[in-house]
Amino acid sequence: MSFRIDPRLPLTGEVRRILAEEIGKALLHLDTARSRPEQGLHKCRKRLKSARALLRLVHSGDETFCTTENQCYRNVAALLAGPREATALIETIDRLAAAFPKESADGGLDAVRDRLIARQHDLHEGAGLEAAIGAATAACQDGMKRIESLDLPDQPEQAADVLAEGARVTLRRARKALDKADSRGEADDFHDLRKAAKTHGMHLSLLGRLWPTPIKARRKAVDALGERLGELHDLFVLRALLEADDEPLGPPEDTKLLGKLMKRSEKSLRKSCLAEAAELFGDSPKHSTKKLARKARDDLASPAPRDETSASAG
Repeated sequence: MSFRIDPRLPLTGEVRRILAEEIGKALLHLDTARSRPEQGLHKCRKRLKSARALLRLVHSGDETFCTTENQCYRNVAALLAGPREATALIETIDRLAAAFPKESADGGLDAVRDRLIARQHDLHEGAGLEAAIGAATAACQDGMKRIESLDLPDQPEQAADVLAEGARVTLRRARKALDKADSRGEADDFHDLRKAAKTHGMHLSLLGRLWPTPIKARRKAVDALGERLGELHDLFVLRALLEADDEPLGPPEDTKLLGKLMKRSEKSLRKSCLAEAAELFGDSPKHSTKKLARKARDDLASPAPRDETSASAG
């Protein structure tokens, strides 16, 4: 099955199906993370983000369920954030080395990278990771049992309004975060923009058969923006470590080049992210989702095609 709502089927059943698939895959990745944390943790967190995006999309249809489950999977993701972040920071050093080959050719980033690898090893090999995976697994298993309690409106007009409202809320979040990132430029502003962009991208996938305009190009642009915002976020996290009083990345002589390259990369990413986000989220969210609501009402109201057995019986 796919990460896409079939407008020919009842909304409740479709959302239950997709949610069960995403949490089921998250559980498989958690099992993988016991032996291969670098791969398993990242893939698990991606599935949790997909599940939370789905819950945000249909939030107005069953607010109690969606609020509770969203918080549950947010807590699960937080359990796994530290170990996953340790890997992401090593990847950030590697991206900087690739982006500035001349400057880093003499190994000016090696000492920092070695410290980050040691930090990753401590987080992945300690008892804390096993405990986190165990707690995350238990929470996801409990969540699977609760899925059948989700109850959404299945009438076409009401279902369309639920989907349009969920999409509109996320677009509003993106627009608000963009305005703040442009005016203040704080790390949290860009992080909020990243989360909204990621959620919107998942909504495009979920609503692929309902979105009123061609989504392939938009989805590609949203994904590219999300990747760049992710790289910028990793730089912010790395900078916080760089500026920490206990110097976890090493003494100034080991981090001088890192600070210089981070500054250059951050400046470029800020500029490109703001420009790309303005292209994607500059329109009125209300205007965009009015079209979605109209198309969704029409598509959801269309009768499901009879299966081959029914057709032949007729």
